[in-house]
Amino acid sequence: MNVFILNTGRCGSTTFARACQHIHNYTSAHESRSGRLEDDRFNYPENHIESDNRLAWFLGRLERHYGNDAFYVHLRRNDQATASSYAKRLYRGGIIHTYRNGILIGSRNQHSAMEVALDYCNTVNSNIELFLKDKTNKMVFNIENAR
Repeated sequence: MNVFILNTGRCGSTTFARACQHIHNYTSAHESRSGRLEDDRFNYPENHIESDNRLAWFLGRLERHYGNDAFYVHLRRNDQATASSYAKRLYRGGIIHTYRNGILIGSRNQHSAMEVALDYCNTVNSNIELFLKDKTNKMVFNIENAR
């Protein structure tokens, strides 16, 4: 069974994937297929743990490929802390830059970097929550409570 770590990014997803590398009967990676297209994007090996914040934009296709035959972890971090981390990186490219300029077209000067980053966090977390609504194999993992 595959495991997918769904998240906003800037929430410990890289560290989580590294920690999972200590699990002997699973492989684990962070954003290992992020540049792939079509079915190849979802061609993960069996018994693999994948952490990739971009999967939140491919939930329909993730459903089509794995549906309820995978285990899903919603990795969470406090939205204020996540957004603050993203807001510091806004003008250096990355997903928040793309979100602001490609998704929220025309909002460049209307909202602060923090407002945009919080909106992004809310959007991604809402998408993940809806996707997981009817999943059997799922859990929420709050990084602040990790041991």
